[in-house]
Amino acid sequence: MAQIVWQGQYLTMIVDGRWEYVARARGIGAAVIVATDGDAVILVEQYRVPLGRRCLELPAGLVGDDSAGEAPLAAAARELEEETGYRAERIVSLGQFYSSPGMVSEAYELVRATELTRVGAGGGTADEGITVHRVPRGEIADFIAAKRAEGVAIDGKLLLLLGGTILG
Repeated sequence: MAQIVWQGQYLTMIVDGRWEYVARARGIGAAVIVATDGDAVILVEQYRVPLGRRCLELPAGLVGDDSAGEAPLAAAARELEEETGYRAERIVSLGQFYSSPGMVSEAYELVRATELTRVGAGGGTADEGITVHRVPRGEIADFIAAKRAEGVAIDGKLLLLLGGTILG
């Protein structure tokens, strides 16, 4: 029988038999965005406390953390503009995926954002310090390798870009 061991504002620690795992609190979800601008992909780099260093990632954000019932596509549009400064004319869902199912029950909605217009600088909220990268598709593997060589952590979801099929 599952038992909540600890709950914070965003996370809940659960023990279920011999399993220990983390869930999002308050029904919060997440959206991950594959944003393409012409022949380029928009990536973000930001400091991640659990890693103790900067991490290269697809833009992403929480769904429903500020307003209950927020739709994943609306959250994705909001987060894309906040983090990257780009607004998408078209955002479509590619489905729901699970981050690390042996440790976390979190699912995220993967979306594709296209027909982008630059409307701001991006960078996230004041404490996020996000750097925005516009990387040509043909240079993604080299860009990721260079960031790794600099000591930047690489989010596993970037494997989507290395495989190439998600870009359409």
